[in-house]
Amino acid sequence: MDLNYSPEELAFRDQVRAWLRANLPTDLRDKVARYAELTREDLLRWHRILARQGWVAPSWPREWGGTDWDVVQRYIFEEECGYAGAPPLIPFGLTMCASVLLKFGTPAQKQRFLPRIYDGDDFWCQGYSEPGSGSDLASLKTRAVREGEHYVVNGQKTWTTLAHYADWIFCLVRTDSAQKKQEGISFLLIDMKTPGITVRPLILMDGGHEVNEVFFDDVKVPVANLVHEEGKGWTVAKYLLGHERMNTARIGGSRRELEKLKEFAASQAKHGRSLMEDPRFRDKVTRVEVELMALEITNLRFLDQLRGGRAPGAEVSMLKIRGTEIQQALTELMMEAAGPLAQPFRAVDPAADFDDVMAGIAPRYCNFRKTSIYAGSNEIQRNIIAKMSLGL
Repeated sequence: MDLNYSPEELAFRDQVRAWLRANLPTDLRDKVARYAELTREDLLRWHRILARQGWVAPSWPREWGGTDWDVVQRYIFEEECGYAGAPPLIPFGLTMCASVLLKFGTPAQKQRFLPRIYDGDDFWCQGYSEPGSGSDLASLKTRAVREGEHYVVNGQKTWTTLAHYADWIFCLVRTDSAQKKQEGISFLLIDMKTPGITVRPLILMDGGHEVNEVFFDDVKVPVANLVHEEGKGWTVAKYLLGHERMNTARIGGSRRELEKLKEFAASQAKHGRSLMEDPRFRDKVTRVEVELMALEITNLRFLDQLRGGRAPGAEVSMLKIRGTEIQQALTELMMEAAGPLAQPFRAVDPAADFDDVMAGIAPRYCNFRKTSIYAGSNEIQRNIIAKMSLGL
């Protein structure tokens, strides 16, 4: 669906599609298509291919490697990558930490960290959630006490995505308990090789190791790794979350999954005819498709506001809510289409006759239960919209 793109924007889309066809490695595309686990090397390999092309960080200023694309071009690029089945670009460094450094970082911090993020030399993770401090992030308890030219950090982060791959973590820590809870929070950059850091896996219900607990025991962090001012980390966190939620709709990936669902359901028989000919099932698929079209139009409305110079506000929570609900709905319909053939486990013997795509359906369904929780649960997003946008 072109959605009134200009001729120049359509030409740009065609350019991106042609480049992806020529440069996205087949083995990585196949891994994504069959829901296989992507290793650290897989993720960084795709990152570096885009870095060599100069397309890995389109939103960055040109002086740091950006493309000078406008917001619509960046949107087209991201969605075409999703639609083509490219591995995800892990956002913690490229989108989140980099946006914070570009806004709040010192010249020395930018020079030290941004080139390495761009080239894929450092893998980053996000230290926000804690036991008892998830959606109510301002209640976090991890403490950082300044001792000379270092902070000494003690505490715990949880649900830390890909921390077992990470070289660095950006963390919210409490540097002052006397202030109201939104104050007295600071934003630190911490080397994961620092003594006193322990990473423990949290195995999800799909059997995958994706998230972790991270423990800090007397971890010494140079004061030079403080971003913005001490006690002003909440300002940084709010800025970062606005960027995080703009990237949770994942429309291109959902379009790809919708096409796969239709093709797969068409190959399944129910009462002697294709499952896609069953009125009840077809109605469910159609409803999701309409919701996806509406989400794409809504996303473009926000992009138009950004093009006019307006920063993303609380209303971007709509993208997070609907985008993740659509993602979950698609996995549910794939499970329904597979029926009892959905296989929750993989064969031990790699030579066994086994359908890898079918085997990935049930784990993917289980894994996508997380999407309505991360980046602030959807219930919290609705409260944000009610309070900040509707004034309720």
